[in-house]
Amino acid sequence: MSTPTAPTLAVLPKAKDESSTPQVLQPSGWPMPKGYANGMAADGRLVVTGGVIGWDHHGHLPDGFAAQVRQTLGNISAILGEGGARPEHLVRLTWYVVDMEEYLSNLKALGQIYRDIFGAHYPAMALVQVVRLVEQAARVEIEATAVVPR
Repeated sequence: MSTPTAPTLAVLPKAKDESSTPQVLQPSGWPMPKGYANGMAADGRLVVTGGVIGWDHHGHLPDGFAAQVRQTLGNISAILGEGGARPEHLVRLTWYVVDMEEYLSNLKALGQIYRDIFGAHYPAMALVQVVRLVEQAARVEIEATAVVPR
């Protein structure tokens, strides 16, 4: 009986001016993911959000899934800023959606919204469909983890 071997891990190289950003972990031979990373490595101070939804500073949620994602990502960006983090310091996002089909039918718009707020930095991500969120009108909730370099 043969023993299975794990894939070799590749740490994608960074440009010289990117020493403060996390490194993407990509096992060799694996297909490159689109819009997320399989893993991230970083050294520094953690900045962690709770589950963030898309309400504005008055506590109102916009209508529509894409509009709530835009506000949610904007809220996460504001929280990161309070902790001295920038979008390129993100190492993980966990998305909770109440309707997977709603998410999948909005992929193009979501990609543009994401790039508008966070640029082309894609951390490790997970997407989970849930029965409901605490705020019943919320369609999406996202947790974020960033690592600010020392």
